[in-house]
Amino acid sequence: MSVIHRSWLGMPVWSFGVPIAAFAVLVLALALPLGWMLLPLTAIALIGAVLVGVHHAEVIAVRVGEPFGTLTLALAVTIIEVALIGSITLSGTPAAATLARDTVFATVMIVCNGVVGLCLLLGAIRHHVLVFRVEGTSQALSVLVALTTITLVLPTLTTTTPGPTYSPAQLAFAGVMSLLLYGVFVFVQAVRHRDYFLPLGFEVDAHHAVPSARVALASLGLLLVALVAVVGLAKILAPTIEAGVEAASAPPAVVGVAIALLILLPETISALRAAVRNRMQTSLNLALGSALATIGLTVPTVAVLSVLVGIPLELGLPHKETALLAVTLLLSTITLAGGSSTVLHGAVHLVVFGAFLVVEIVP
Repeated sequence: MSVIHRSWLGMPVWSFGVPIAAFAVLVLALALPLGWMLLPLTAIALIGAVLVGVHHAEVIAVRVGEPFGTLTLALAVTIIEVALIGSITLSGTPAAATLARDTVFATVMIVCNGVVGLCLLLGAIRHHVLVFRVEGTSQALSVLVALTTITLVLPTLTTTTPGPTYSPAQLAFAGVMSLLLYGVFVFVQAVRHRDYFLPLGFEVDAHHAVPSARVALASLGLLLVALVAVVGLAKILAPTIEAGVEAASAPPAVVGVAIALLILLPETISALRAAVRNRMQTSLNLALGSALATIGLTVPTVAVLSVLVGIPLELGLPHKETALLAVTLLLSTITLAGGSSTVLHGAVHLVVFGAFLVVEIVP
């Protein structure tokens, strides 16, 4: 076999060359101003890091099996996303107080309507009827309802502090409960009731041979490098996005939407590929797991930063966003309650996603 196409570990050369190149572009972008030459290079490196990250996530998923494969990608992306949100929160910019709320809300809407809608639509176009395990989706949705209510709805309704904020005691409770509930979900998904989240019997993936442990470990390391590059490059591109938002006279919340869209790209591509292959359980594990991980890890982190550093933190959603969140949770429950879905379910979710984008851009 030609050395041009394969490395020492039997992996394609591009699979380890692209993450390293993307990380090098990240270092270069941190050292130099983002001029007209470096800006497109940064964008290309970001796309390349996303695509190669999806490849390594799939290698790990084939090696460790479900639901550990999707859990690995969701946790890796979310941990780095939390680091990004935390660093921006500490910067003390005007948008820092609402960035966590805007990003978490955007993530839930993108995942539950955009990603799930596209997966249902594309999968149903090809396979007509998609089936999945109600036991797993119902448990994920129950946790999602509880977490979104505690973190995004209740702060607007409390009276101890003015505005959509929690008091320090309330914020500590929300952070601890978010982390605890997400930890219980991971335990149920990975240990106690793992069978609820396993792919159905026909969901076999013949596209990959089981990689060796050495290849899987190499893919894990390269996945982390790729994800660091994705989040770092996204952060570097954030000022350009903010400038574009200001030039278009769009609301500041659009920045959170744009950041969430960029960071969710690896999980979105993996979920779509699984749905097209009629592996809807894997697709839903990844989508819903991403939303839960974002809330379960982001809220405790920003709560600790808010208390320790004294940064104000607005978590409560305005009324129209609360209405969209309620519709999303109700629609998700209806869609995933029967264990099967058609192209109509995907179309409905995408319409709600379109409404979310319109309301965010043109409030």
